Amino acid sequence: MSAATLIERYRAPAEPPPMIAELQAICGKAHVLWRPDELRTYEYDGSIDVGHPEAVVLVGSRDEAVAVVKLACRYGRPIVARGAGTGLSGGAIMTHGGIAVGFSRMRRILEIDVENARAVCEPGVVNLDLTKAVAQHGLYYAPDPSSQAACSLGGNVAENSGGAHCLAYGVTTNHVVGLEVILADGSVVNTGSAIADTPGYDLTGLVVGSEGTFALVTKVVVRLMRVQESVRTLLAIYDSVDAASKTTSTIIAAGIIPAALEMMDGLTIEALRRAGHKGLPSDAQAVLLVEVEGLKEGLVELVDQVERICVQEGAREIRTARSSEERDQLWKARKGALGALGQIKPNYYLQDGVIPRTRLLEVLRTVTEVSERYDIPIANVFHAGDGNLHPCLVFDQRVPGDTAKVVAAGADILRKCVEVGGTLSGEHGVGLEKQAYMSWVFTPEDFEAMHRIKRAFDPDGSLNPGKIFPTPDQVEAAARLWAARSL
Repeated sequence: MSAATLIERYRAPAEPPPMIAELQAICGKAHVLWRPDELRTYEYDGSIDVGHPEAVVLVGSRDEAVAVVKLACRYGRPIVARGAGTGLSGGAIMTHGGIAVGFSRMRRILEIDVENARAVCEPGVVNLDLTKAVAQHGLYYAPDPSSQAACSLGGNVAENSGGAHCLAYGVTTNHVVGLEVILADGSVVNTGSAIADTPGYDLTGLVVGSEGTFALVTKVVVRLMRVQESVRTLLAIYDSVDAASKTTSTIIAAGIIPAALEMMDGLTIEALRRAGHKGLPSDAQAVLLVEVEGLKEGLVELVDQVERICVQEGAREIRTARSSEERDQLWKARKGALGALGQIKPNYYLQDGVIPRTRLLEVLRTVTEVSERYDIPIANVFHAGDGNLHPCLVFDQRVPGDTAKVVAAGADILRKCVEVGGTLSGEHGVGLEKQAYMSWVFTPEDFEAMHRIKRAFDPDGSLNPGKIFPTPDQVEAAARLWAARSL
């Protein structure tokens, strides 16, 4: 692109168009971004996709959000809710233009009910900030994505986010008990409540994980959990990924459900060490991070059992965190793994297929084969306990053809996940990234049922259009890919 073309693209008119002026009247000029240079940041999320919003409106209240939705309806513009932009499937990318409604200003914790272990939050509340706010009461919020220090609750609701401690405690849908949402026509609806077992349809469960295609969330009621009396965190070190994988299956088969059971492979460890993380072995091919919680009296026996299994399956060394500082250091490494992969290559393409735990060795071997076939480094850092893989394909987006190559390699991995009885996503959502492969797991009848629900919430298709559902061309292309694997 020539310099003249770039200048023309990012040149803004002196006065805002009428729609922008009306948005400014609702939210204030400072909270409406419309000039091309202002919109650059909002063309991306954590995926490799790019889209161009016409405007970004940073709403400060539910009433402002309602007014923006009604204005968008009047102008016939699509609406896409946006949280912190940490999503990994292109869910917040604007594929059809329109207005991005940002919730970063709505970040108040409205109520903390200690006795009933509930909190009411605005959607822009950062996940980790909620746990910090309730820690003094011996409480915490369980879903903890790797982006916990940056991602927002509204985004977690949209994608039904998981995290390292969701093996024992479940993902976002298991901890959200009520929502306040704005429908496509601007009407406000409350679903669920702070009380358990609300009668009627589970609209809360339907909205959680709908990726912004049903409604805009303006309030979240969450379940909090009591901090366990005692926590022990172990790092088991292995000379092979196979041995670490087998340990995972053996621990679960023994009836032990750790609070967390995470794996990092040799490439991830190398990247973390380059990035300055200490306490990780330089020559290991894999490590398991195992965390168990419970009453102090019973935890010693449980830890001994986990350690015996790790040694039995080939762990050459087991390190136990001796203090909260050492535990925090181990978790800092695990949650900093994606960022550290920049030490290997500048870009990454992260998948999150889910498989039966019993097929873990087989699928990880396929990941290795894909890495060799495409000549792409693939780091494995994932929630081993619940079979939620996170193969991370690292590459350089500046190299011609590399982006297309990692997308093709990622498709091969997802095909294998589906082939062994798994599915396409455990927590990142479908968005743009996986919509082409949805026909691998859903029939036309399945799609029609989902479309009917979508139309009930959003008759005109104005909320986050172009996401989740594949186009006919994508269905045909996905069928060819599947057939090619079977040859």
